[in-house]
Amino acid sequence: MAGPKIFGIVLAGGEGKRLMPLTKDRAKPAVPFAGQYRLVDFAISNLINSGLRQIVCLTQYKSHSLDRHVSQTWRLSGMLNAYVASAPAQQRLGKRWFAGSADAIYQSLNLIRDESPDIVVVVGADHVYRMDFDQMIEQHRASGASATVAAIRQPKELANQFGVIDLDPKTPGKVREFLEKPATAEGLAESPDEVLVSMGNYVFDAGALMQAVIDDAELDESDHDMGGDIIPAFVERGEAFAYDMTDNSVPGATPADHLYWRDVGTLDSFYDAHMDLIRHEPPFNLYNNDWPIYTQQWNTPPAKFTAGSGGQVGDVSESLVALGSLVQGGNVKGSVLGQWTSIEADATVTDSVLFEHVEVGAGATVHRAILDKWVTVVPGATVGIDRQQDLSRGFTVTESGITVVAKGLVVA
Repeated sequence: MAGPKIFGIVLAGGEGKRLMPLTKDRAKPAVPFAGQYRLVDFAISNLINSGLRQIVCLTQYKSHSLDRHVSQTWRLSGMLNAYVASAPAQQRLGKRWFAGSADAIYQSLNLIRDESPDIVVVVGADHVYRMDFDQMIEQHRASGASATVAAIRQPKELANQFGVIDLDPKTPGKVREFLEKPATAEGLAESPDEVLVSMGNYVFDAGALMQAVIDDAELDESDHDMGGDIIPAFVERGEAFAYDMTDNSVPGATPADHLYWRDVGTLDSFYDAHMDLIRHEPPFNLYNNDWPIYTQQWNTPPAKFTAGSGGQVGDVSESLVALGSLVQGGNVKGSVLGQWTSIEADATVTDSVLFEHVEVGAGATVHRAILDKWVTVVPGATVGIDRQQDLSRGFTVTESGITVVAKGLVVA
């Protein structure tokens, strides 16, 4: 007996203001991550690994590099009606852009109608995690819910940063209330120091989702947001359930990374997520071949480590180095280097994240920094050493002291 027909929607239109200047020229889901990926690759990989084969990415803000990445990377077999397609805002319902994530789906209802699915999986495109959505879909169908919210446990003191899910004690899994960034929240009965928060991933009965966004579109007071408006509407009708990620079992996962989920919506969280990757026992393991994270495969030579032209012997440790990179007598520690980076003799790069085609000249120093694509650090220059100097040069410096250099700048 054939199972339900499932359609995937990736909400990939985010502007990502809190990630500026990394989002100055690109949408947040297109921001490079871990040397060779884009943030959107994590959402799509999870859907593909979960068995979904019809997926659309709803894009809007500065979407060219994102649209190109999706079209070049995610090529499935059209013979089997398998696809990952980028769907930019089309103004099908008037001369206006998406007003929110729910409005993005409302303006794209033709995509759902064309496939006529039974179930729609809606996910965000700016989180780093692994998840088997098939298990969530199975619970959704068994519960009889119209909407199911993926939920993960977080420390109680962080409740004011998330949408908190309050469960009905009388009906297991049923959402009694959805609290948007509450000042205080009650801990779980079985774990008083934790709360359940929304991951921004949802499973809907297709008809219920379509009607919900149609109804929401008529409400002038609505922000037309999935988490802020659509889910609370399902909760109010008693039709929303939660799926606790504690129950999710991903092939190849370890106890250390089983429940890893990182919202990388700020520069500090983006940086911290990279630092997670380079630990000896990383809380998120990129090397899980049973549930791979896919991305574009470039025709690129291996990374190369040599002595400098003057015989300087460099060192690379506790780092990820992407293909095409060349370290010539430089020193790299606790860092992530993107493709085609160049570290010259006597240069030092520590605790930093470098995107592709970054050049660090001889004797230069980069410390606790994020350097966007095509940044050049001239010989002897420094980044991340003197906060006031970095600010005076127009660089962004976070509260925790991470210096961020925008795309294409020359650091002298």
